[in-house]
Amino acid sequence: MKGRDIVMMSLQNWGESLGSNSYNLALEFSKHNRVLYVNRAPDRASKLKEFIKKKKKTANYEWITITNPDLFVLNTQSVMESSNFLPSTLFNRINYLNGKKLAKEISKAINQLQFKAIILFIDNDFFRGLHLKDFLKPDKFIYYIRDNLRTHSYFNKHGQYCEDSIAAKADLVVANSIFLAKLLKPLNKNSHDIGQGCDFTLFKDEQVEKPSDFPTNQQPNIGYVGNIVSYRLDLKMIEQICIKRKDWNWIFIGPKDEEFQKSKLNDLSNVYFLGTKKETELWKYLQHIDVCINPQLKNGMTDGNYPRKIDEYLNYGKPIVARKTDFMISFSDLVYLYNKIEEFEEAINIAINENNIHKVNTRINFVRSNTWEKCTNKIYSLMQNV
Repeated sequence: MKGRDIVMMSLQNWGESLGSNSYNLALEFSKHNRVLYVNRAPDRASKLKEFIKKKKKTANYEWITITNPDLFVLNTQSVMESSNFLPSTLFNRINYLNGKKLAKEISKAINQLQFKAIILFIDNDFFRGLHLKDFLKPDKFIYYIRDNLRTHSYFNKHGQYCEDSIAAKADLVVANSIFLAKLLKPLNKNSHDIGQGCDFTLFKDEQVEKPSDFPTNQQPNIGYVGNIVSYRLDLKMIEQICIKRKDWNWIFIGPKDEEFQKSKLNDLSNVYFLGTKKETELWKYLQHIDVCINPQLKNGMTDGNYPRKIDEYLNYGKPIVARKTDFMISFSDLVYLYNKIEEFEEAINIAINENNIHKVNTRINFVRSNTWEKCTNKIYSLMQNV
């Protein structure tokens, strides 16, 4: 697909520190097409919280910024009215008006950039994006699902209705796992798994010294990289194993939610919370981790989820211990899977002791075929049949 105009919208803003699938897809799309990436329009409640906490000073953003000659970012000025707490009838009405307001701003940007016959690509944002097809009248509309958000506590009131509705409207539904593609298949027969890519440009092969905030002792380093959030990670189990295995360093890289900030992990001398790091710096930390972990809870959010970190871990040939979910079963030849805390501990022991160059190369060779170019080519191919 070449020479098209694509409007993309996601729950994640352009350039957020931990990266996102939509960011990588936008970069790929823009190699042969023009892309307008729409940053998330905040709701009024979020804006009020931000004001009260005074987390950020008011910033004067350019309305449209240019990332490369064919990639533009729209910093939305619209504020969505908060409606998630309302009963269905009122929610639907206000959500419709929110969509109309947002579409008006996007239309202004489309006209300014002289976009024609747009392809609308919405990444998981089924609230804000629900009515955009009706208002923007795109030539084609693609809905992308990479998280089962309807099971999250914030979305479970109106999420199923909105996602079912937006999936039914789409000309094509793409997902990053078979599980999620199957979830929406009954609502849209054009629902397909496109897999997931890894941005290999973020990683380097050169050996570097341990970062200054890394533990200096000689104990095995067990590490996790990503959002440290209690609705995804098994906090209780993590506390238990960190207390039990004080002969291992436990390293967590990423932002903590409130539950992790209050947890007893913060009082343990063998637990290191290193904060958020730039994507371009993560390789320096991964290089010195002995075993990478993904100690997820098994729930609606995680069961069919394809964690970006798995490919990033594999790219360094690292042994991985992860919770056994419906999706992770497909990685059982490459990843040590567990269900219980005893199995988690045993798997880490095995991962430390049986790691070798053959296993390292097998992991690297596998993941090197998972490129974002491959994912976008699958989308282009599916578009031919729409």
